[in-house]
Formats: sequence, structure tokens, C-alpha cells
Amino acid sequence: MRVITGTARGIRLTTPPGLDTRPTIDRVKEAVFSKIQFEIEGRDVLDLFAGSGQMGIEALSRGARHCDFCDLDQRACDCIRDNLLRTDLEQSGEIYAIDYLRMLSFAQRTRRYGLVFLDPPYQQDDLERSLEHLANGDILTDDAVVVCECGLEKELPETAGCLVKGKSARYGKVRIEVYRRETR
Repeated sequence: MRVITGTARGIRLTTPPGLDTRPTIDRVKEAVFSKIQFEIEGRDVLDLFAGSGQMGIEALSRGARHCDFCDLDQRACDCIRDNLLRTDLEQSGEIYAIDYLRMLSFAQRTRRYGLVFLDPPYQQDDLERSLEHLANGDILTDDAVVVCECGLEKELPETAGCLVKGKSARYGKVRIEVYRRETR
């Protein structure tokens, strides 16, 4: 697993030790970032269920302004910290070792994101709940993009509040859904 392009191009990232994580493979990450490549620069990013932090780190490497990383597991947060240090991006990231609902509640009062990555454990229904909170709160910028990674069996709604789903893409056993905030 490596940073594909940008200021940290080619740097290898680590994954949290001992966790049953499922890091996004480079091929899928490349496809995701090719879909949103012109919607990264200068944005504030939220990497929810961050794991190793690779999606947020890739966004930072490509010019995102700031990234908040959230993962409930402290080992994942330690891994993110290590990956931020190895990419020299630690000044652009903040790490939260809290539950995603607490993070969204906190962000509701203090943040607005232009890009959000959602990649919760596939067997849980946290993806739908996260989308609902994002869509119904005041956490997204007017031109926000939300990227969801899920298993093939997961069917996400065409719309979630202010979010409208674009084309789906399938990569092996993974489905990527990109939502954009509907303009008012």
C-alpha cells in the first residue's frame, strides 16, 4: 500500500497491526481518485473509519488543505499518526480516536467538509447511518463529495437527503459509490 501521487508519491504506508482491517487496494484507490481528481485541492477532508488513513493521506498528498481522521481503535490511530509522519503530512491532519457518531456530532458544531471518505466494516450498517448524518447535518460544503466503499451485496439509496449518488463502480468484491451534494 503506497501513496499514488502528489507530494508523498511512492511512500509506503503501514496498516494497523493485529486488526482485521481491509485496506483499500491500490487499484481501487487509483480509480476513486481518478473520479474526484479535480475536487480535492484546497478542501477539508473527513476520513471516517480511517483504518490506516490511506484515503485521507492520499487526498492530502494531492493538495487537500486539511484532513480529520476518525477511527475508534487506538491502534489504527497510532498507525495513522505513523503514516502522517512518514509522509511528512502530520501538520495537515488531526486524529480522533472516537466513535463515528461522536465525530459527526462534534463536526456538526465545528467543521464543514468538502470531501468525505466512508469505509466502515462491511458487516455493519454504519454506512447508511453515516450518510444519513452527513446529509441531514450542516457538516458538508455546498459542493461536497462523499465517497463510499462497500461490499457488492450492499445497496445504497440513490439519494440520501441532500446527497445524490452518481455512477457505481465495481472492483472485484468492492463497490464504490460517489455522492455529490445537490446544489440548492
